[in-house]
This record gives sequence, structure tokens and C-alpha cells, in this order.
Amino acid sequence: MNRTNIKIVRDTSRVITRFHIPSIERIPKVIERVLRLSNVEAEEVLENTFFDFSDRHKNLRQILERNFNEVSRYISNSKRISATKQLLIGAYFTMEYAVESAALFNPSIVPDPDQAGVPVGGLRFIMSLRATGEGHISSIVFRSGIIDKSNAISFLPAGEFVETPTIQLDSLYDRHLFRRKLHEMKVSEESVNYVCTHLPEEFTRRELMEILSSILSERDRKLPSEAIEHINWLADSNYEIRFHDDHLLSERVIFPVSENETSGIEDARFVQFFEDNGEVSYYATYTAYNGLNILPQLIETKDFITFNIVTLNGKAVQNKGMALFPRKIDGRYAMLSRQDGENNYIMYSDHLHFWQEPQLIQEPTYPWEFVQIGNCGSPLEISEGWLVLTHGVGPMRQYYIGAILLDLKDPSKIIGRLKQPLLTPNDDEREGYVPNVVYSCGALIHNNELILPYAMSDITSGIAKLGINDLLVMMEQPAGYGRA
Repeated sequence: MNRTNIKIVRDTSRVITRFHIPSIERIPKVIERVLRLSNVEAEEVLENTFFDFSDRHKNLRQILERNFNEVSRYISNSKRISATKQLLIGAYFTMEYAVESAALFNPSIVPDPDQAGVPVGGLRFIMSLRATGEGHISSIVFRSGIIDKSNAISFLPAGEFVETPTIQLDSLYDRHLFRRKLHEMKVSEESVNYVCTHLPEEFTRRELMEILSSILSERDRKLPSEAIEHINWLADSNYEIRFHDDHLLSERVIFPVSENETSGIEDARFVQFFEDNGEVSYYATYTAYNGLNILPQLIETKDFITFNIVTLNGKAVQNKGMALFPRKIDGRYAMLSRQDGENNYIMYSDHLHFWQEPQLIQEPTYPWEFVQIGNCGSPLEISEGWLVLTHGVGPMRQYYIGAILLDLKDPSKIIGRLKQPLLTPNDDEREGYVPNVVYSCGALIHNNELILPYAMSDITSGIAKLGINDLLVMMEQPAGYGRA
């Protein structure tokens, strides 16, 4: 492949704010110290705070007000607090977090839903990246740019500010899907039936909490604490987020929200999906990680302003690395996956959120992939078949990027495969947070050329290109491969 000179590098100045509690016991102590300040002292400290931080955040006052409200329950109702001290209390429970201070890697790329004003033969794109900061907490950030008619790539400057979205946990839930997921989580049949019989076909988070509260208040009815925990866990894993539509795409950060994401949102694989009715949606599979367990999740959006986050369900979504096909095949959704951490699988489903039966399609064959293989993003449709970029792990845990070609009508059948990798870490790419790794979460094809953004040793990212015809010439039908 032809490596470009483009490098997408981390920027430590891009910071969000986070609600910060040093410890629960210290909350009332910190508040009391602020309240003991004279009005003059409080105004001086607040003025200095705004002087130091207001040029780093568009809405600092609203942030401090919100964080004050988070701790206001620790204040006696009899105490009247000035607006100045409310904001100052909020400031003591606020911290900055540099979302990409450690790394900016594992990119995916899709066409922008807005192509207005793009020169003829060009394409406006959206690139998502995994950003990692202090404590190795991962989030999703975005960049945008233009690929011109000659496939030269230019990025728009990243915005000066970074914002997290408004979170809406009170979104609608489907009772049937909620029930199915609770069964999968092995919540007792009695508990599931009792709760779900009280729920309407569609319900909000608030309605669920009211029903749970009502059930728990019944004298002769007790729900096991484990069932309550699982119900709350499931509800909190499905939510909606919304950004300000007048903020730049590069200013938007999808930061961990639910308990399942406390240690990060990993490796989003975005895909432009064409619905049966011709409408276009954008989906991304990602891995939620809480430090112990992983949870496969799905992002749904049409405009990259409002995002719906839902839990993926079924026995076939218990591992990392799922990648959705960009359209249905024979009326069913299709997805690549890696069930066992070693081989490539495909699975089909009538429902986007539920996946049950995986089918093995590829096992490690060549020395550069003996340890494991996986996908590097959603399949790309060309006239010859489904082009799938893969990753392989070889000796010394070195990562490579390869490719396979699947049959258009029956993508469980491999009809072409590279014997040698497309990308191997070179001397400039092998040093980083995780050495000897090249990796991608999704590419696109423009003007019959593969545009491949890829990560370098889990610290920064670049872009490589290769003509589709050149790639196909290098492929061969692997012996022993076909329908798995």
C-alpha cells in the first residue's frame, strides 16, 4: 500500500470537563469550607476560576451549575446559598480531562451524510477515532475532511473546544426486547414476568423506576436484589445522547456514560447502512468495558448529532470485533464477528439488536496470522464481492492488516484471499503504547481506490491507499476455503 504523509496525532489541549468527587465523605466537608468563605473571598476565587478556564470551555457557567446540582442534596435545606457560592461549589466538584492525551488510534471512516458543496468527484468524510487519556479511559472523537477527485485528502482543522453531549436516559424501551434481554441475563422467570406484566409495550426509564418502586412497596412482594440490579443495569445501558448542532463535528466526544463503560468505549466500527426503503443510517458497533467485563453495544445515528446507544443481545455477541454489513443480505442483517478471539465468523439476524448463530468462515492459515485473525471494519461492497480488511497477529505479537473477498450473494464463502499482508508495521510505526501494531476499524472506497486509515502502535494514526484493481490482482482463491 502507498502510505500518505498524513498523521492524525493526539492533542493534549483538547479537554472536556468531568464531575469529580474525591470521596463521598469529603463532599460535605468541601461544601462547608466554601460556605465559610466571605462573599468577597468567594467572588475572588470564582473570578480567578473563570479567568483560568472560561476560554477552554464554551459553557463553563452551565457546567458549574450542573455539578453544583449534583451535590446539592448534601446541603441542608435551611441554608440559603448565593449564586456565586453555588458556582464555586460546582467548580470544586469539576475537573478537566484530556481525552486524547495518551493516544489517538483505531480509526474508521464513512461518507458524511452532508455532501452539499463538495466539488465534483470529491467526497466529504467523517473519521471516528478511539481517544485515550489518563487512566486509559477510551472515548470516541471525530475528525472531518474532503477527498478530492484525484483522491488527495485534506482534513478540516480540529475545533478549539471539545464538548460532551446531553444525556437522555429517559428514552423509550421496547417491552418485548427488554424481556428477551433479561432472559439472556438469566434473571429469574418469576421476576421478569412480574415486572414486565406491569410495563406498557413502550416505556420510559422513569416509568420503569416508578413500577419497580411500586412493586418493592408491596408488602408480600419481594424482588431479588440481583434481579433489580440487572434491570437497572440493562436500562442504564440504553440511552440517547445529543450534541449542539452548531458545534463542529471535531468538538464532539462520546465519553463513557453507563456503568458498563467506566473503563472505556473501545474500537467503534462505523458503517454507512442502506435501509430497504433507501434511507441511510449510520451504525457503529463498539465494546463497552468496565475493567472486568466487556459488553458489545451499538450506536445508531443519522446526523452525528443525536446518537442512540443500545445493547446488542444474543449468545453470538459475547466477544469483541463485530462489524455490520452495509445492507441486508436476502432480507437479513449480516455481521462479522470473532466469537473465540481467534477466528473470523459471520452471523445473520432478522433483528438488528439480536444475534444468535455464528458461522465460522476463516481460520488462521499464514504465519503472519497464526495467533489470531479478526476484521478491520465493515465489509466494502464492490462488483467482485465483499471486500473485508482483516488483521492478523504473528510472531512477537506483531499485528498486520490483510484482506479477504467474500461472495456477494453468500458472504459465508471466501472467494479470494491475500497470501501476504497489505500493511506491516515499519520502523516509524512500530514504537508506541502497544508496539508493533497496525490496525483499522474501517475503510472506504473512493474513485476505485481503497482509502485505509490505520493506527500505529496504539498511539497515533495515518492513512494508506491502494487501487482496488491492484488489490484484486494480488488475491488468490485459498485452497480448502469456501463455505465454512
